[in-house]
Amino acid sequence: MDRKRAMTSVDLAALVGELREYTGAVVDKAYLYGDDFVRLKMRDYDRGRIELVIETGDPKRAHVAVPDHVADAPGRPPNFAMMLRNRIAGANFEGVEQYGFDRILTFRFEREDATTLIVVELFGDGNVAVMNEDREVIDCLDTVRLTSRTVAPGSQYGYPDERFSPLDCDYDAFAARMDDSDTDLVRTLATQLNFGGLYAEELCTRAGVEKTMDIENAGATQYEALYGALERLREPILEGRTDPRLYETDDGDVVDATPLPLREHEAEGYDATAFESFNGAIDEYFYRLETESEDEEQAGSGTDRPDFESEIGKYERIIEQQEGAIESYDKQADEEQQKAESLYGNYDVVDEICSTVRAAREDNVPWAEIETTFEAGAEQGIEAAEAVVSVDGAEGTVTVDLGNGPIELDPMVGVEKNADRLYTESKRVRKKKEGAQAAIEDTREDLAEVKRRREEWEVDDASEDSDDEDDGETDYLTMSSVPVRSDEKWHERFRWFRTSDGFLVIGGRNADQNEELVKKYMDPSDRFFHAQAHGAPVTILKATEPDEPARDIDIPEGSKREAAQFAVSYSSVWKDSRFEGDVYEVDAEQVSKTPESGEYVEKGSFVIRGDREYYRDVSVGVSVGIKCEPDTRVIGGPPSAIDPVAETSVRIEPGQYAQNDIAKRLYRTFRERFTDTSFVRKIASPDRIQEFCPPGGSRMLDE
Repeated sequence: MDRKRAMTSVDLAALVGELREYTGAVVDKAYLYGDDFVRLKMRDYDRGRIELVIETGDPKRAHVAVPDHVADAPGRPPNFAMMLRNRIAGANFEGVEQYGFDRILTFRFEREDATTLIVVELFGDGNVAVMNEDREVIDCLDTVRLTSRTVAPGSQYGYPDERFSPLDCDYDAFAARMDDSDTDLVRTLATQLNFGGLYAEELCTRAGVEKTMDIENAGATQYEALYGALERLREPILEGRTDPRLYETDDGDVVDATPLPLREHEAEGYDATAFESFNGAIDEYFYRLETESEDEEQAGSGTDRPDFESEIGKYERIIEQQEGAIESYDKQADEEQQKAESLYGNYDVVDEICSTVRAAREDNVPWAEIETTFEAGAEQGIEAAEAVVSVDGAEGTVTVDLGNGPIELDPMVGVEKNADRLYTESKRVRKKKEGAQAAIEDTREDLAEVKRRREEWEVDDASEDSDDEDDGETDYLTMSSVPVRSDEKWHERFRWFRTSDGFLVIGGRNADQNEELVKKYMDPSDRFFHAQAHGAPVTILKATEPDEPARDIDIPEGSKREAAQFAVSYSSVWKDSRFEGDVYEVDAEQVSKTPESGEYVEKGSFVIRGDREYYRDVSVGVSVGIKCEPDTRVIGGPPSAIDPVAETSVRIEPGQYAQNDIAKRLYRTFRERFTDTSFVRKIASPDRIQEFCPPGGSRMLDE
């Protein structure tokens, strides 16, 4: 596991746009920790306290940090820190630029009496140089005197030769760089294109090309695929549409923080946590990296108790950031939708604006003249002209205000397409919110796991031994390692459960399975159940096992009622959020696929002839649990059949959570209940749990 020790050129390209959002912040103080860590404490009217941290040793980073992640101020400030305070105390932060595609950032600070530039070098040995507006070095952490460049007080700062940037190259330049190589594709991307190893492999994976292919054997097909992957990677970074991730191992050790999800990390099986901003992700990453290193040192020095409090604080901070992201996604999505609705609500006005611009442009009227025309119209009280805020000829857009804030229009495509673009953006943001909601549930699960481990640690060993002696039964919930004993059964591809009396009940998941169950698995002695509702599954109560000869069996009434509850629970009754329904039972011989003359029987449906035995107002009800003896597996069905045999179970009823969402909630609940969470992960994944959840919405009864 190679942990990131320095921010990459791609990281800095993604981060620059976010750092510019702090423009206007005022510097309070500057600090220097050791000889390679600079901290600038700033304040902003809206954001409050802002901590810009720069580290040029090991690791190498530059980002805004959460105040809690910043160490207390050191003692007497060294000369470098005093110089910084004299230069930029009270100055406004005016922006930051990346030098080409290098790991170099230039921060600009403005004060009435001086302009100060701070250049941060995050390559090689690392450095920080402070310069005036003429780029004359005032002071620097390290003096550099090379043939190619000099960084020393009193000299002109010399940037290194600018590297080729893959973030703004066209296809011809890309192909030319590839052709200059004499190695394989991945090494070419890493060196000639300056992507580094990780992103070089990521591009190969996204492009679907063999990374070890020799450059001599590669041609236009591979180049075009790689360039297409490059465009898809760089566009969201350059446009500020990042989707940051923090990656960590199953043991909770951080591995990387990236501005976009990376397939290479997914392939390694790392756990990913989504963040609202890349700055937040990179800050959390380096804070965790430092904290975990300290924990390892403490462990090596004989410290026994893990630092549960730091872990708990970490997850609580992540949850706070994720909650903020969800809130911002909600707001953004609502704003985009409101804009779209506003366009339709003012259809005639917007259509007039778009038509006017289109007509003018068809006559080659300059954009400046179009804007003047709208201004004149506004003075005359023309409603459409009054709605126009500005005209941008360079972008070919018109910004309007229809009463709820500015809306940017493309006048060439009309009202519908402008509104559709806004609706699409609203949907995209809501989808990001769904991802953030899933991520926050995972983080809450991790938080609960740490708290559980802390409680377990604090339990007295003696009392645990006493409990073990007094308890004659195996307590699988508290076992540190639960043995997995599973054997896939033929009926598990259907819906199924075993009644309280041990009879197998199977049901179809779809029309194909309904057909198969009746034709292949229903014997003469079996009982057929069906809910009196459209879309209900075929339900068969097996009198005997498939490998046993069919014979008449006296099936207890309790098993029949459980089969009826199973039939109604997995029918449309549950999906319609109803809590009871009627079910009928017939003999196997009463079920036929042959319709009456002139009638048609749909796939998965059957003709029932003869009398039916009805179970009226059968209550829906499902329990989902984990069974540990004699085998280990997820089980689900009527509570009276499931709860007694499950090590632990949860009852559900019709509710607001979709199948996949309730499955994830059940999974987290089971992980909280079992000490051996890896056991739960092995046998009771959300996908397996979902197989036992009825179609439609559900909720846990203990919520």
